Amino acid sequence: MPHHHHGHDHDHDEEVGGSWRDDRDDRPLSVARRGFLAGLGAAGIATAVGATPAHAHDDRPARPVNPWGGRNRWYAGDHHIHTKYSSDGQYEVAQQVAKARQHGLDWVVITDHGGVAHEKFSIDQVTPDIEKARRSYRDVLVYQGLEWNIPGAEHATVFLPPGRSAVDILRAFEAAYDGGVLSTPAAQGGKGLITRSTSADGEPYALAALRYLESQVLSGRTEIALMFANHPARRGVDSPHEIRGWRDAAPDVAVGMEGAPGHQAAGISTANGGRGGARGYYDGSPNQDSFPGFAPTATENPYRTYGGFDWMTAKVGGLWDSLLAEGRPWWVTATSDAHQVHRDTFRPGPGDHGTTGSKGAPVDTGVEQVYGDYFPGFYSSTLVGSDSKSYVDVMRGMQGGKVVAVHGRVVDGLNVRVRSLGEGDNRGVTIGGRTFVRRGDDVEVTVEVDLARGANFSGVVPRLAKVDLVAGPITGPVADRDAFSAPLTTVVKTFEVGRKARGTVKFTHTFRDVDGAFYLRLRGSDGNRLTSDGNPVMDVLGDADPWSDLWFYANPVFVDVI
Repeated sequence: MPHHHHGHDHDHDEEVGGSWRDDRDDRPLSVARRGFLAGLGAAGIATAVGATPAHAHDDRPARPVNPWGGRNRWYAGDHHIHTKYSSDGQYEVAQQVAKARQHGLDWVVITDHGGVAHEKFSIDQVTPDIEKARRSYRDVLVYQGLEWNIPGAEHATVFLPPGRSAVDILRAFEAAYDGGVLSTPAAQGGKGLITRSTSADGEPYALAALRYLESQVLSGRTEIALMFANHPARRGVDSPHEIRGWRDAAPDVAVGMEGAPGHQAAGISTANGGRGGARGYYDGSPNQDSFPGFAPTATENPYRTYGGFDWMTAKVGGLWDSLLAEGRPWWVTATSDAHQVHRDTFRPGPGDHGTTGSKGAPVDTGVEQVYGDYFPGFYSSTLVGSDSKSYVDVMRGMQGGKVVAVHGRVVDGLNVRVRSLGEGDNRGVTIGGRTFVRRGDDVEVTVEVDLARGANFSGVVPRLAKVDLVAGPITGPVADRDAFSAPLTTVVKTFEVGRKARGTVKFTHTFRDVDGAFYLRLRGSDGNRLTSDGNPVMDVLGDADPWSDLWFYANPVFVDVI
């Protein structure tokens, strides 16, 4: 899975794929969709239209999901980006897309904050700006999305591919289900239906919202719709039962979370010209809507990042693993959450967002500013395996878990193959996949890592020090929907990368005489900041240089035993 190159061949004469003005028939059984399915082949169809769910581990799957096929094409992107149409943003859409392109991204999602002003004013203003950006930057896929205030919880990216109904769907979704709209009194333009955006009385609306998006797909109004929970542990309000509820309500829509939040520059010390805050702005503590199980202790604080990654992802045997141990596909990503970029010279425009839906054009002060963010692609990257660089195919890759979250170009690529050495699936599957083996078979994991061949945007060629293979048994659905640990999940093998290693390094591990369903996942580190047992260290408030502590996390593979 070679990483995309940081340089692009920019062809400005090609068609803009999937324009929102596209008048082709986009119903599910249209000629266009049948062609899409035919192009996938039999194995691809199983993934695209819902083969046996990856959590049904009591029977042989109809066919493996995400079958291994050698080195596929992967596309780098960012699903969490803000513009002047957010109350706390400042950039033009075109500025963000241009920076993403400059930093090697293939796709981006514009996700301005939901709420009364955005729903009433901003969506009509951002839509033509996105269309202009699609025409100006034809080699970057520019999705229209929303940072949804999840009723009862945190925020989430919601997005759709371009299509005739995409804007109408987003508008109706926000008006009916955004926590900011629902919690704002009617006299102020909202609905006044819930106490606070994050209060528990909003939880039913979140489930209804996801079912609404699912219904838009099933009715053929959009080809696909996706939701990723953003910075899930930041305020502790994304309880385990809510996450499980989202996935159960619409498993093809609610597919994952930010494994690593944006705002990665926020922890740079003041001595080094930074804000001196918390990496990711993860400096919170429990509040009235927080899940009590996330209470900080003297040795562990769920409200902090660990090596730049959210505690839910970074903790081996933690919340992410508790979902995977149930057999639930749930994917992690890495984003910029770019509002205001560290050392950029712009400040927000003078507009009143609350009455106009826009901050107005940003003002260039000519003086570097101290902010907490990086531009899209500058530090964080979500690599997505896709059959082609098209709007729907990239979203299918994300939906199917062919995703690797990377910081600081610590790796350029990753090729993973998991297969049976017995009578099961000998071809095997790759990241996000599901395979099957006969009881007693051996299972081989082959990992090829493309080491960084060039400098990252700090000007340094990063060095990968190790790759961890994490695995645990699939124990089935939990009795307690607020369970957030998987105590049987462990690091089963650590592969050391030699200091002089260059190019591609290869590792293999064999699980012998497998007698039960399990899952596995991979993570890697530059080794600069580790605990004595090789885990990431909790980031220090006010002194967390993101470039000196780099990690990648790859999404899991599930192995059924038949």
